[in-house]
Amino acid sequence: MRDQIFQELDKIKMPNGQSIVALDMVRALTIDESHVQFVIEAPSAAVAGALEPLRQQAVAAITALAGVTKTSVILTAHSGAAEKPEPPQLKIGGHPKPQAAPMKPAGVARILAIASGKGGVGKSTVSSNLAVALAKQGRRVGLLDADIYGPSQPRMMGVQQRPASPDGKTIIPLQAHGVTMMSIGLMLDPDKAIVWRGPMLMGALQQMISQVAWGELDVLIVDLPPGTGDVQLTLCQKSEVSGAIVVSTPQDVALLDARKALDMFSTLKTPVLGLIENMSVFHCPHCGEASEIFGHGGVAKEAETLNLPLLAALPIDLETRRAGDAGRPVAAGTGPVAEAYEALAARLVQGGMA
Repeated sequence: MRDQIFQELDKIKMPNGQSIVALDMVRALTIDESHVQFVIEAPSAAVAGALEPLRQQAVAAITALAGVTKTSVILTAHSGAAEKPEPPQLKIGGHPKPQAAPMKPAGVARILAIASGKGGVGKSTVSSNLAVALAKQGRRVGLLDADIYGPSQPRMMGVQQRPASPDGKTIIPLQAHGVTMMSIGLMLDPDKAIVWRGPMLMGALQQMISQVAWGELDVLIVDLPPGTGDVQLTLCQKSEVSGAIVVSTPQDVALLDARKALDMFSTLKTPVLGLIENMSVFHCPHCGEASEIFGHGGVAKEAETLNLPLLAALPIDLETRRAGDAGRPVAAGTGPVAEAYEALAARLVQGGMA
């Protein structure tokens, strides 16, 4: 449907004869079942003031498409709004606001945390590919990149646009590969380090959960940072987390830290749904030989010891890295690794976990 929408919007021309699509004026397109929402961003307030007929034309064109029952279009400008004062600037971070009870965004059925005890085990790769694989299973999936210091989901999901905020409070998430996604990496300068203390992290996470217009989702996957710090504590204590999945490589060093993550979830009374062994084996594309680069069976043994399911043993391969760098997760395509993620997604769906 996204392609149909852009084809229709490409027919809507500015006075200079160029379409609003060609001029990159269409932003933050979201499709929530039969409800289509997007923003038309004019180059200036003066131009925006004359574009109300164009906005109405866009609404009529998209509403006329088969399967669309409602279209919401917001007209904005770089330097101000068309018919009202510029909305207050959205600020990210700051101290968290008091909560009476753990929260869950309206319309979100489950929150699933993807965690690891240490960095470098492929947790973010698993998160993005699992989200895409679940979307291919027909689930309505959200992906929240909660790795504040090192957000990688914008690159892995191939998204670069800044999310819209028409009122300075609500954040309109973006869409990629059938997944609704949000990352702090989309809100701040990607080349600048985030130098925040704990309260700022906690406030930013609270904003991305409560202020993002997630819509109706079967599952919201939260890609946590590695370790057992403020973000993990905030998510588990301030949100209704349905369960957590811990990702580790088979090697002993990774398992040492994975056990700490498992203990953290136990302390916080967050159910662990299972473990995933990532980078389990490497199949040489030239000779076909299987190499257990990081060892073998360590995560499976740990899962058996803790009486937890081993949800998947995912291989390490060159295509996974290339796909992530290219902004198209390997699960969006075909092949052995995509099939492994499809099997993982199917297992979660059948088990009622996603």
